[in-house]
Amino acid sequence: MTLLWSRADLLAATSGRFPSSTSSDIAGTGVSIDTRTLRPGDVFIALRGERSNGHEHVAAALHAGAGAVVVHEPCGVDDPRILHVADTLDALRDMARFARARFAGRMVGVTGSVGKTSVKDMLRHALQACGPTHYAVASYNNHWGVPLTLARLPASAAYCVCEIGMNHVGEILPLARMVRPDVAVITTVASSHLGLMGSMDAIAREKAEILCALPAGGTGIIPDGITGETHFIHNAAQAGATLWRVGQSKDCPVYATGLEHDAQGSGFEMHLPHWQGKVRVNAPGRHMAGNAMLALAAAHACGADMDRAVAGLATFAPGAGRGAIARVMQDKVALLDESYNASPDSVRAALDLLGLVATGRRIAVLGDMLELGTFARHEHQALLPAVCANADIVFCCGPNMKTLFDTLPSSLQGGWTPESEQLAPMVRAALRAGDTVMVKGSHGSRMGHVVATLRMDDARVGQA
Repeated sequence: MTLLWSRADLLAATSGRFPSSTSSDIAGTGVSIDTRTLRPGDVFIALRGERSNGHEHVAAALHAGAGAVVVHEPCGVDDPRILHVADTLDALRDMARFARARFAGRMVGVTGSVGKTSVKDMLRHALQACGPTHYAVASYNNHWGVPLTLARLPASAAYCVCEIGMNHVGEILPLARMVRPDVAVITTVASSHLGLMGSMDAIAREKAEILCALPAGGTGIIPDGITGETHFIHNAAQAGATLWRVGQSKDCPVYATGLEHDAQGSGFEMHLPHWQGKVRVNAPGRHMAGNAMLALAAAHACGADMDRAVAGLATFAPGAGRGAIARVMQDKVALLDESYNASPDSVRAALDLLGLVATGRRIAVLGDMLELGTFARHEHQALLPAVCANADIVFCCGPNMKTLFDTLPSSLQGGWTPESEQLAPMVRAALRAGDTVMVKGSHGSRMGHVVATLRMDDARVGQA
């Protein structure tokens, strides 16, 4: 396994101290903040959060074989592997900066209102075909997820892909300065978190902050026609950085032609500076094709071998909760699982995808979109045209989706409940062979309950 953290590196990064009675070396092969997933050799960072305190699990981490443990509070354990620091979150950030400084490969930062995890995963597949690639797991894109990704970065990697998220003003720039991207991607500027940010202008300004962290010679990548707030984006790039628009117009520095969609994915001809070729992305939906274009532009900006990158992209498949399609209910029903999260733009994209892939009845199951504040009622009701165009029956849960449900034609109204737990059995009872059902909602709407209920028979079969 790759050595990530020696005793000397941990001391240099954090300015902490090990017990003076020992000088034995440390062989940290990973970094963990959770003893439930800790592997032998991991450096365990005892973070204190609102609902948990890692210092309560120091003994468990040591017992599990942690290479070192980083603490800032008394933990009732005496062990030569314990590194004492002033604050463990600050220590994690210091480790992130140290790891970034010794990394000589190409760094990509990805942000956006919608699509950043899909673009990150597509880019990971493309770059892995070209060289050793480190990347953010899951959606590690916040104040601890970004530094944790960097702290796990092997110095020997050729590429690294970090995801950067936000829901308040002032969050992106500190993370972007920690990541120090050579290539920065803004996937979209949309109304996600509109209630917390206050305006689309504020969202655009915040997303544009990632471009401020680009060095001279760096490359910013945005979709063509990102929104009316493009002046914030264009003004953010530093002198000496290049900004590429990606779209279907030949006026763009990067563009696609011959775009075709089907129920299995999309195909197009990609035109990049000094390279062009045919691309296939095995993920249906116009939004996925757009994500693939951004990912390939970023790979090209990293200097990747594009023939290999395109072949790597062909191995991408949507993840659970992010557009994965499966057969459920004893193979009688197609489930389009979009349950991880939701915003107005992503719900419209999911509805469009439902209309594209369904061959029988189209069933939409929608939970509340959160963090929209005073804009919530309008944003939910504004989904009406997309719903009517792409669904035959609609089930909703949550108080905000009630405003949409009440405006639907009675022929489309399948049912509404306050919570997803109540909605799940109602949806299951209404489905029949040949249906395609799409489940979508913000993470806090807990639409995973609906997905789990539809998968019940499959789980029992797997246990038989």
